[in-house]
Amino acid sequence: MKFELLKNFYNDESGAVTVDWVVLTAAIVGLGIAVILAVSTGVNSLGTKISSSLSAGQVNTLDGLADAAKGNP
Repeated sequence: MKFELLKNFYNDESGAVTVDWVVLTAAIVGLGIAVILAVSTGVNSLGTKISSSLSAGQVNTLDGLADAAKGNP
């Protein structure tokens, strides 16, 4: 009787699938974090370049267009 319980416990594989899913989920989360760390530097650099480009630009207002339509420079 005692050996039968031990034999059943040894042959039971119901937890093996759970372990596989935990390992796969950990691998996917690890890869996601690695991708975020790799991409974040480039995204921050690009954002800085866009910000400086937009702040250096000139914005025309409609007041200037109305004066130009009247013939006033």
